[in-house]
Amino acid sequence: MIPLFGLAVLLYAQAAQLILYLRRSDLDGRAETTWWEWVRKPELAEGRVADIIRYTQSGVSSAKQIRSRFDEIRTALIALIDRRTKFLGTLVAAAPLLGLLGTVLGMLQTFFGISTSGGGETAGVVAAGISEALVTTQTGLTIALPGLFVVMMIQRQRHCLEAKLARLESLTLSHYKFD
Repeated sequence: MIPLFGLAVLLYAQAAQLILYLRRSDLDGRAETTWWEWVRKPELAEGRVADIIRYTQSGVSSAKQIRSRFDEIRTALIALIDRRTKFLGTLVAAAPLLGLLGTVLGMLQTFFGISTSGGGETAGVVAAGISEALVTTQTGLTIALPGLFVVMMIQRQRHCLEAKLARLESLTLSHYKFD
């Protein structure tokens, strides 16, 4: 049970950190007309979108440079999210496996108790071993299922962030007319 507890703490602490990172990284959800105005007049832009617009527009002379700068931003934001999401997925997958390990250990304890105990104590030893086996399995699944939903929520937020970046890139490229 101690490894399961440690895994749960690690899983949910990492998930909370990643959710906070996503909230800090999220682009302003304003209307597209506002973004279009900001792309045309970067000095009016606010927040994280302002930083991105100013970085992608300062000193550019081609659409290729703008795309390259958006690729840099995408790599900086999305790559970290992807790495941490994979780690969270691994922790979620490990929880039921640790529960299964507890099941196996509980059954081993049961069989050991049966082989070493005399007549009247066998029922108590069997019940204790099976109880331990079932509790660890349940705990592993109880840790993994909410963790799976958290990972799915994080992936959805990641896709939204990526879509917003793509839309901002499209607006920026459509604003500039390069030869």
